[in-house]
Amino acid sequence: MFGLSSPLHWIIVLIIVLLIFGTKKLRNIGEDLGGAVRGFKEGMKSAEEKEREAKAAEASPPAQVADGQIIEGEVKEKTKS
Repeated sequence: MFGLSSPLHWIIVLIIVLLIFGTKKLRNIGEDLGGAVRGFKEGMKSAEEKEREAKAAEASPPAQVADGQIIEGEVKEKTKS
């Protein structure tokens, strides 16, 4: 029946929205939405960086300090013979 598939319908809807809200309010809404999207992207990037740092920390064996010297090594399980 009534679909918004033709460009003429979209133009009419946009004109009605402009008349109801006004350009200033729509501009402010757009700026707020853009800021929220930017903040979300930055949050996702920082979360990915934290995951990479955690994986890198797990991959390298911890260093031990004895008498001012750093001793590096890995722990191996003893097998019963």
